[in-house]
Amino acid sequence: MRGTADQERARPSWRRRLLIFAKEPRPGWVKSRLGREIGSVAAAAWYRRQALSLARRMAADARWETWIAVSPDAEALSSRFWPRGLRRWPQGRGDLGARMGRAFRAFPPGPLAIIGADAPGVEHAHIAEAFAALGAAEAAIGPARDGGYWLIALRRGRRAAPPGLFDRVRWSTEHALADTLLGLGRERAALITTLADVDHAADLPPKDRARWS
Repeated sequence: MRGTADQERARPSWRRRLLIFAKEPRPGWVKSRLGREIGSVAAAAWYRRQALSLARRMAADARWETWIAVSPDAEALSSRFWPRGLRRWPQGRGDLGARMGRAFRAFPPGPLAIIGADAPGVEHAHIAEAFAALGAAEAAIGPARDGGYWLIALRRGRRAAPPGLFDRVRWSTEHALADTLLGLGRERAALITTLADVDHAADLPPKDRARWS
């Protein structure tokens, strides 16, 4: 007999998971737009510091299981950069939509949130807000100030994700959020706190702007 949605979410497999999408922090591989403004070495140094801090902070919270989705697969899976004991998952090939779609399909059923590693303002309360929103919505999205988003979370009950969710998303543009909301179709999406991610020197927090720019 099929249980109710609440009963299904109460099962052990319905564990909250947070997946941080990150790249191996080497010059020329990460934050190319930022690198054109402050230099590729400085951009990689900022990203290295930011990604490591975020991973450590989020992994310390027992309310969810934290994973790091790494790229490139082979190098980052064997990298000594990421904290020992942090679960790693290879992003694989394709654009951001293909890689996120693969993650939503690969993990066991249950709430899964995906964030990038380049939003300095992410705190534990923001992740908790996203998971709480999934109590009434099928999806939760954290808008970014540039028209994109820093988080997307899906409840992932009967299906992992709406078919074709990311197929027509114009990544790295001001249309990314609107395109994703359109892809959700009839799924109910909750918008949570808006944060800024870092693509340009002007996006850096004041203390980092003084240091890296």
